[in-house]
Amino acid sequence: MNTKFLGSNEKLKYASGSFKILDPIKRNTSSNEVYGLDYWNAYEFSFLDKNRHPTLKVVEIIIPASSIYMVESKSLKLYLNSFYKKKFLDDKEVINKIIKDLSKLTQSNVKVKFINNFYDEPKSLNINKTSLKFTKPNMTICFSGFRSICPVTSQPDFANIYIYTNAKLDVDWLKTYLTSFREKGEFHEQCTQDMFITLTNKYPGFNFEVCGRFMRRGGIDINPIRSNQKKLLFKNFRVFNQ
Repeated sequence: MNTKFLGSNEKLKYASGSFKILDPIKRNTSSNEVYGLDYWNAYEFSFLDKNRHPTLKVVEIIIPASSIYMVESKSLKLYLNSFYKKKFLDDKEVINKIIKDLSKLTQSNVKVKFINNFYDEPKSLNINKTSLKFTKPNMTICFSGFRSICPVTSQPDFANIYIYTNAKLDVDWLKTYLTSFREKGEFHEQCTQDMFITLTNKYPGFNFEVCGRFMRRGGIDINPIRSNQKKLLFKNFRVFNQ
């Protein structure tokens, strides 16, 4: 996989806020019916206001799971970091700039806003600690300590995985399956989609929503959600160890 910046020490050569910094990655499509989105939270976004005073914001970016392309994470980090010396008249101007560039890159309708807080973590059953053999229907399940590998840098990524379903799940099978990702080289979005597809194939006819809350890297965390229902249950909540 060829990327502009990931795994490279190449110095940035583009102007502040340049669309050319962004690096697209083609999504893997699925024959399964999949709804969802990817929440990106950027905690270190700075730019200059109309008086050239520095401003620091937390940015929430929502990319539809139906987008043709994803954005490569290091290129997004470099893109957002390049705004630090660029002046904007107000928040709306800078938000519209990001929306325009990311929508063009992903070929989808991206949403962007500045946020001051997160939703509360949903109540869930942590299957790492339960003695149950099967989960109960209509409950949220959490698997902590999830690990996968970045397919470009071979560095580990960690997450807490949340699953809502009306099915009764085999706990031992689920823990074994989620643990099997520990040496798997996939991006966050593909890991979450793989989990969703595996679960819906193993338990056909049931509702599933899978959310991966991944630990932040370079001031950004990525949190994909995949569901077979149009109305999503999981919001942009935050886990303590993120």
